[in-house]
Amino acid sequence: MHRARQPLLIAVRGLDAVGTGRQAELLARGLAADGRNVHVAITSAGGSLAMRLRKAGLPVHEIGRRSAPDIAATLRLVGLVRRIGAGTLLSFGRRQAAMATVARLVAPGVRMVAHVAVPVRSRAAARALRAADRVVATAAGVADSCQQFGVAGARIATVLPGIMADEGMGISRAAIAARLGLDPACTWTLSVAPLVAEARLERLIWGIDQLGVVRKGVQHVLVGSGPQVRRLWRRARVQQLAERLFVVPHCDLLADLLGQVNYVWQSGATACGGVIVDAMARGVPAVAVASDAARQLVVSGETGWIVPPLPESEFPRRAFTLLEKPDEAARFGAAARARASESFPVERMVAGFAAAIDEAA
Repeated sequence: MHRARQPLLIAVRGLDAVGTGRQAELLARGLAADGRNVHVAITSAGGSLAMRLRKAGLPVHEIGRRSAPDIAATLRLVGLVRRIGAGTLLSFGRRQAAMATVARLVAPGVRMVAHVAVPVRSRAAARALRAADRVVATAAGVADSCQQFGVAGARIATVLPGIMADEGMGISRAAIAARLGLDPACTWTLSVAPLVAEARLERLIWGIDQLGVVRKGVQHVLVGSGPQVRRLWRRARVQQLAERLFVVPHCDLLADLLGQVNYVWQSGATACGGVIVDAMARGVPAVAVASDAARQLVVSGETGWIVPPLPESEFPRRAFTLLEKPDEAARFGAAARARASESFPVERMVAGFAAAIDEAA
């Protein structure tokens, strides 16, 4: 068992504990259980991740004051690295990788490990990855994109996500409905994604619109924040579905909400598949537009459905089948739960990161 005491600092946005936030939480707890001196820097405001990590007994530093990481948070990260004497800085996401690069310029002795969960598309993102000692990619396609932008293959490790079910706090359906403004008599669905162009949320809006034509009494929760929020609401109003769509930037009830939704869906490229892997662990099927993350997580026709971007009608059509065929949805959910346990164990994910961190040293 590794017993290094030089601090390992994990930098991650203020997120809820699903998707990337859940991966960061499980990793921090797993590395701490392995005897490592884990600290966590939260680089933006919001989310329940900081609270959950503190409850787990981990030192948490909330260095972000705004909804997105900014220059002030970067400067605080630099100061934190120097103050605690961090030996390794592990970043989650492109913005945190850029922040870690700045911190390394000021503290050149610190080792840098960057976690990447979506394919690299820009030279700016690639610059930070090329500066890292090790890059941890969540899928082969993500690793390939890193190499295409100049990251040496020998410095890339592919580590699949890991998950275990979070059963929530036992909050009732009625209480969830009251908190989120939902109708407990309706059917609920869930999507978790940043409100950015890559998430292709116009597909989700169109799918909700089309689903409403053939199936009434369905309400849709979208958890996320970002620059696309105004455009999202304009489109929802134009398509007259604002009363069916509930958008919240953060939700500390997600674990309980997952136990109440009929399915989750994902409309574009989202780190760690958004909420898909968390839903799998809870036995909830998914409908997702094809992406690296969707293909990695979902076995189409067994644990949910992967649909092509075109024709657009496939996205709501497959969602409709899950609503109309509860036996199929239950079968998919059971298969998803088994796949989460067999193919995405937390222990393997933690071991993969531990190896990358040690190799960076």
